[in-house]
Amino acid sequence: MLDVFITSRVRRKIVVVFAKYPDFKTHSRALAKLIKEDPGNVSRELSRLEKGNFLISIKKGPMTYYQTNKQFPILKELQSIVIKSQQMTGNKTTKKIS
Repeated sequence: MLDVFITSRVRRKIVVVFAKYPDFKTHSRALAKLIKEDPGNVSRELSRLEKGNFLISIKKGPMTYYQTNKQFPILKELQSIVIKSQQMTGNKTTKKIS
């Protein structure tokens, strides 16, 4: 269902992770490994989502960590859409991210 509104597969996967787990913090390579996507594509999409204010970045030494912007105006609605979309398609996350 989300594929109708978010056409980039990589961006869709990233949005799902950060919407479902708003306290999750990660850097681009770890996220790429988690969602099984190319690190370059993940990095590019993280930058786009940060420019759109969905994500915020925190620089720690040479690493940049990303997390959900909890002040994002439609975060609650987006979380609801992600959960409903996964329920409709039967895609339930079995691995908990911490």
